[in-house]
Amino acid sequence: MILAMIVVATVLGGAASVLAAAALSLTLLAGMVRQLVSLSAGLLLATSILHVIPEAFESGADLHALAWTLLIGLIAFFLLEKLEILRHSHHHEGDGHHHHHGHDREAAGPGGTLILVGDSIHNFADGVLIAAAFMVDANLGWLTALAIAAHEIPQEIGDFIVLLNAGYTRKRALLFNVISGMAAVVGGVAGYFVLAESAQLLPYVLVLAAASFIYVALADLVPDLHRHSRHRGEWKVQFALMMVGVAIVALLTTRLHVH
Repeated sequence: MILAMIVVATVLGGAASVLAAAALSLTLLAGMVRQLVSLSAGLLLATSILHVIPEAFESGADLHALAWTLLIGLIAFFLLEKLEILRHSHHHEGDGHHHHHGHDREAAGPGGTLILVGDSIHNFADGVLIAAAFMVDANLGWLTALAIAAHEIPQEIGDFIVLLNAGYTRKRALLFNVISGMAAVVGGVAGYFVLAESAQLLPYVLVLAAASFIYVALADLVPDLHRHSRHRGEWKVQFALMMVGVAIVALLTTRLHVH
Protein backbone atom coordinates (compact mmCIF):
# COMPACT_ATOMS: atom_id res chain seq x y z
CA MET A 1 0.00 0.00 0.00
CA ILE A 2 2.79 2.43 0.90
CA LEU A 3 4.68 1.58 -2.28
CA ALA A 4 1.53 2.15 -4.33
CA MET A 5 1.05 5.60 -2.77
CA ILE A 6 4.70 6.46 -3.45
CA VAL A 7 4.29 5.52 -7.11
CA VAL A 8 1.05 7.49 -7.44
CA ALA A 9 2.53 10.57 -5.75
CA THR A 10 5.66 10.59 -7.90
CA VAL A 11 3.73 9.93 -11.12
CA LEU A 12 1.17 12.67 -10.42
CA GLY A 13 3.86 15.15 -9.43
CA GLY A 14 5.75 14.63 -12.66
CA ALA A 15 2.76 14.27 -14.93
CA ALA A 16 1.04 17.43 -13.65
CA SER A 17 4.01 19.66 -14.49
CA VAL A 18 4.64 18.05 -17.87
CA LEU A 19 0.99 18.21 -18.95
CA ALA A 20 0.67 21.81 -17.77
CA ALA A 21 3.72 22.78 -19.77
CA ALA A 22 2.53 20.94 -22.87
CA ALA A 23 -1.05 22.24 -22.81
CA LEU A 24 -0.59 25.97 -22.24
CA SER A 25 0.74 28.85 -24.32
CA LEU A 26 4.17 30.42 -23.76
CA THR A 27 2.70 33.69 -22.48
CA LEU A 28 0.45 31.98 -19.96
CA LEU A 29 3.26 29.63 -18.90
CA ALA A 30 5.57 32.56 -18.17
CA GLY A 31 2.93 34.16 -15.95
CA MET A 32 2.33 30.87 -14.15
CA VAL A 33 6.04 30.50 -13.40
CA ARG A 34 6.16 33.89 -11.67
CA GLN A 35 3.14 33.12 -9.50
CA LEU A 36 4.07 29.53 -8.69
CA VAL A 37 7.58 30.50 -7.57
CA SER A 38 6.08 32.65 -4.80
CA LEU A 39 3.62 29.94 -3.75
CA SER A 40 6.21 27.17 -3.80
CA ALA A 41 8.64 29.21 -1.66
CA GLY A 42 6.03 29.34 1.11
CA LEU A 43 5.13 25.66 0.71
CA LEU A 44 8.75 24.49 0.82
CA LEU A 45 9.74 26.58 3.84
CA ALA A 46 6.61 25.72 5.82
CA THR A 47 6.73 22.01 5.00
CA SER A 48 10.37 21.70 6.04
CA ILE A 49 10.15 23.77 9.25
CA LEU A 50 6.64 22.95 10.47
CA HIS A 51 6.42 19.29 9.51
CA VAL A 52 9.49 17.49 8.16
CA ILE A 53 12.04 18.66 10.76
CA PRO A 54 9.70 18.04 13.73
CA GLU A 55 8.96 14.52 12.44
CA ALA A 56 12.68 13.78 12.17
CA PHE A 57 13.51 15.21 15.60
CA GLU A 58 10.62 13.33 17.24
CA SER A 59 11.88 10.01 15.86
CA GLY A 60 14.23 9.39 18.77
CA ALA A 61 17.38 9.70 16.63
CA ASP A 62 20.37 11.57 18.05
CA LEU A 63 19.56 15.30 17.90
CA HIS A 64 23.14 16.41 17.35
CA ALA A 65 23.53 13.93 14.49
CA LEU A 66 20.33 15.23 12.91
CA ALA A 67 21.52 18.84 13.30
CA TRP A 68 24.83 17.96 11.63
CA THR A 69 22.92 16.23 8.84
CA LEU A 70 20.86 19.38 8.27
CA LEU A 71 23.97 21.57 8.14
CA ILE A 72 25.90 19.20 5.87
CA GLY A 73 22.84 18.88 3.64
CA LEU A 74 22.58 22.66 3.15
CA ILE A 75 26.28 22.91 2.30
CA ALA A 76 26.09 19.87 0.01
CA PHE A 77 23.20 21.34 -1.99
CA PHE A 78 25.23 24.53 -2.44
CA LEU A 79 28.13 22.49 -3.84
CA LEU A 80 25.86 20.40 -6.06
CA GLU A 81 24.38 23.52 -7.60
CA LYS A 82 27.81 25.08 -8.10
CA LEU A 83 28.95 21.90 -9.83
CA GLU A 84 25.77 22.11 -11.97
CA ILE A 85 24.64 18.66 -10.84
CA LEU A 86 21.45 20.29 -9.59
CA ARG A 87 19.93 23.15 -11.54
CA HIS A 88 16.87 25.35 -11.25
CA SER A 89 15.42 26.96 -14.37
CA HIS A 90 12.69 29.57 -13.98
CA HIS A 91 13.80 31.92 -16.77
CA HIS A 92 13.67 32.05 -20.54
CA GLU A 93 14.02 34.47 -23.44
CA GLY A 94 11.11 36.84 -23.69
CA ASP A 95 10.06 36.59 -20.05
CA GLY A 96 11.10 40.16 -19.22
CA HIS A 97 14.33 39.13 -17.48
CA HIS A 98 16.57 40.59 -20.23
CA HIS A 99 18.39 37.41 -21.22
CA HIS A 100 20.71 37.67 -24.21
CA HIS A 101 19.72 36.14 -27.53
CA GLY A 102 20.63 32.47 -27.55
CA HIS A 103 20.30 32.13 -23.74
CA ASP A 104 17.77 29.32 -24.01
CA ARG A 105 19.82 27.38 -26.56
CA GLU A 106 22.80 27.56 -24.19
CA ALA A 107 20.64 26.49 -21.24
CA ALA A 108 19.25 23.54 -23.18
CA GLY A 109 22.74 22.27 -23.96
CA PRO A 110 23.69 19.97 -26.82
CA GLY A 111 20.65 17.91 -27.71
CA GLY A 112 18.94 18.90 -24.46
CA THR A 113 21.39 16.75 -22.48
CA LEU A 114 22.00 19.33 -19.73
CA ILE A 115 18.31 19.63 -18.91
CA LEU A 116 17.69 15.88 -19.21
CA VAL A 117 20.59 14.82 -16.97
CA GLY A 118 20.29 17.61 -14.40
CA ASP A 119 16.54 17.29 -13.95
CA SER A 120 16.66 13.50 -13.90
CA ILE A 121 19.12 13.55 -10.99
CA HIS A 122 17.02 16.14 -9.21
CA ASN A 123 13.79 14.22 -9.78
CA PHE A 124 15.35 10.93 -8.66
CA ALA A 125 16.37 12.58 -5.39
CA ASP A 126 12.87 14.02 -4.99
CA GLY A 127 11.43 10.54 -5.41
CA VAL A 128 13.66 9.20 -2.61
CA LEU A 129 12.55 12.04 -0.33
CA ILE A 130 8.88 11.35 -1.07
CA ALA A 131 9.42 7.65 -0.31
CA ALA A 132 11.07 8.48 3.02
CA ALA A 133 8.16 10.74 3.99
CA PHE A 134 5.53 8.12 3.13
CA MET A 135 7.40 5.50 5.15
CA VAL A 136 7.15 7.71 8.24
CA ASP A 137 3.54 8.74 7.74
CA ALA A 138 1.21 8.73 4.72
CA ASN A 139 0.00 12.26 5.47
CA LEU A 140 3.58 13.50 5.64
CA GLY A 141 4.19 11.78 2.31
CA TRP A 142 1.36 13.60 0.57
CA LEU A 143 2.39 16.92 2.10
CA THR A 144 5.99 16.39 0.99
CA ALA A 145 4.82 15.43 -2.49
CA LEU A 146 2.70 18.61 -2.63
CA ALA A 147 5.66 20.79 -1.65
CA ILE A 148 7.93 19.12 -4.20
CA ALA A 149 5.31 19.35 -6.95
CA ALA A 150 4.81 23.05 -6.23
CA HIS A 151 8.49 23.61 -6.93
CA GLU A 152 8.76 21.14 -9.80
CA ILE A 153 5.86 22.61 -11.76
CA PRO A 154 7.51 26.03 -12.33
CA GLN A 155 10.87 24.34 -12.96
CA GLU A 156 9.44 21.92 -15.52
CA ILE A 157 7.48 24.75 -17.16
CA GLY A 158 10.68 26.79 -17.28
CA ASP A 159 12.57 23.91 -18.86
CA PHE A 160 9.77 23.35 -21.38
CA ILE A 161 9.89 27.02 -22.39
CA VAL A 162 13.70 26.93 -22.64
CA LEU A 163 13.53 23.95 -25.00
CA LEU A 164 10.81 25.54 -27.14
CA ASN A 165 12.68 28.83 -27.41
CA ALA A 166 15.84 26.89 -28.26
CA GLY A 167 14.12 25.40 -31.30
CA TYR A 168 12.68 22.11 -30.04
CA THR A 169 9.22 20.99 -31.15
CA ARG A 170 6.51 20.61 -28.50
CA LYS A 171 6.58 16.84 -28.98
CA ARG A 172 10.35 16.61 -28.43
CA ALA A 173 10.31 19.01 -25.48
CA LEU A 174 7.46 16.99 -23.94
CA LEU A 175 9.49 13.79 -24.39
CA PHE A 176 12.46 15.30 -22.52
CA ASN A 177 10.23 16.35 -19.65
CA VAL A 178 8.47 12.98 -19.45
CA ILE A 179 11.81 11.14 -19.30
CA SER A 180 13.00 13.53 -16.58
CA GLY A 181 9.77 13.15 -14.60
CA MET A 182 9.93 9.35 -14.63
CA ALA A 183 13.20 9.54 -12.69
CA ALA A 184 11.12 10.55 -9.65
CA VAL A 185 9.19 7.28 -9.86
CA VAL A 186 12.45 5.31 -10.08
CA GLY A 187 13.80 7.24 -7.08
CA GLY A 188 10.62 6.61 -5.09
CA VAL A 189 10.65 2.86 -5.71
CA ALA A 190 14.39 2.57 -5.05
CA GLY A 191 14.07 4.67 -1.90
CA TYR A 192 11.25 2.48 -0.62
CA PHE A 193 13.21 -0.75 -0.90
CA VAL A 194 16.46 0.69 0.48
CA LEU A 195 14.81 2.40 3.43
CA ALA A 196 12.64 -0.65 4.17
CA GLU A 197 15.87 -2.50 4.94
CA SER A 198 17.44 0.44 6.82
CA ALA A 199 14.64 2.09 8.80
CA GLN A 200 17.15 3.86 11.04
CA LEU A 201 18.11 6.04 8.08
CA LEU A 202 14.61 7.53 7.75
CA PRO A 203 15.07 10.50 10.14
CA TYR A 204 18.30 11.47 8.38
CA VAL A 205 16.71 11.28 4.94
CA LEU A 206 13.87 13.48 6.24
CA VAL A 207 16.39 16.04 7.49
CA LEU A 208 18.07 15.97 4.08
CA ALA A 209 14.65 16.59 2.55
CA ALA A 210 14.24 19.60 4.84
CA ALA A 211 17.71 20.85 3.87
CA SER A 212 16.77 20.52 0.20
CA PHE A 213 13.53 22.46 0.68
CA ILE A 214 15.16 25.22 2.71
CA TYR A 215 18.08 25.57 0.31
CA VAL A 216 15.88 25.74 -2.79
CA ALA A 217 13.53 28.24 -1.17
CA LEU A 218 16.17 30.59 0.27
CA ALA A 219 18.99 30.23 -2.26
CA ASP A 220 16.92 30.01 -5.43
CA LEU A 221 13.28 31.05 -5.12
CA VAL A 222 13.44 34.00 -2.72
CA PRO A 223 16.41 35.69 -4.47
CA ASP A 224 14.57 35.19 -7.75
CA LEU A 225 11.56 37.01 -6.31
CA HIS A 226 13.80 39.87 -5.16
CA ARG A 227 15.54 40.21 -8.52
CA HIS A 228 12.61 40.05 -10.85
CA SER A 229 9.89 42.23 -9.35
CA ARG A 230 8.79 44.25 -12.36
CA HIS A 231 7.06 47.02 -10.40
CA ARG A 232 7.17 48.40 -6.86
CA GLY A 233 3.95 46.79 -5.66
CA GLU A 234 4.66 43.29 -6.95
CA TRP A 235 6.27 42.24 -3.67
CA LYS A 236 2.81 42.40 -2.07
CA VAL A 237 1.52 39.74 -4.45
CA GLN A 238 4.66 37.65 -3.88
CA PHE A 239 4.27 37.93 -0.12
CA ALA A 240 0.56 37.08 -0.27
CA LEU A 241 1.18 33.96 -2.36
CA MET A 242 4.05 32.92 -0.11
CA MET A 243 1.77 33.22 2.92
CA VAL A 244 -0.91 31.20 1.12
CA GLY A 245 1.67 28.41 0.86
CA VAL A 246 2.52 28.73 4.56
CA ALA A 247 -1.18 28.76 5.50
CA ILE A 248 -1.87 25.59 3.48
CA VAL A 249 0.91 23.71 5.26
CA ALA A 250 0.02 25.14 8.69
CA LEU A 251 -3.62 24.11 8.26
CA LEU A 252 -2.72 20.62 7.07
CA THR A 253 -0.10 20.20 9.81
CA THR A 254 -2.62 21.19 12.50
CA ARG A 255 -5.14 18.69 11.17
CA LEU A 256 -2.55 15.92 10.81
CA HIS A 257 -1.38 16.29 14.39
CA VAL A 258 -4.85 15.90 15.85
CA HIS A 259 -4.32 12.15 16.28
